[in-house]
Amino acid sequence: MITISITKEHVDICKRTITKNSEEEHIFIKEVIASFAKLDTSSISNIPDLEEVVSDFADIVQCTWMKYLKLINITKHSKSWWNDNCNCDLTSYRSSKSIES
Repeated sequence: MITISITKEHVDICKRTITKNSEEEHIFIKEVIASFAKLDTSSISNIPDLEEVVSDFADIVQCTWMKYLKLINITKHSKSWWNDNCNCDLTSYRSSKSIES
């Protein structure tokens, strides 16, 4: 879900995401797979049974996603390439004021 807030000066978008290749993504995938393995699919014999399993499947993904998501505010100044490593490097530079940082 994306939330949009519009004012005369700028547009803010709040995006819910799990950062690619992050620790959260790896945990999310492991939890979803472990939960899927526990789903009982042996008794699917009709459409309502199948719909129930598919609903459970969707609930697992949604609940696990909500557990690990991160809210990111996207503004007109946002950079798609900026990540947590950039934040660490910037913090290091600001504290040391060293060109090497």
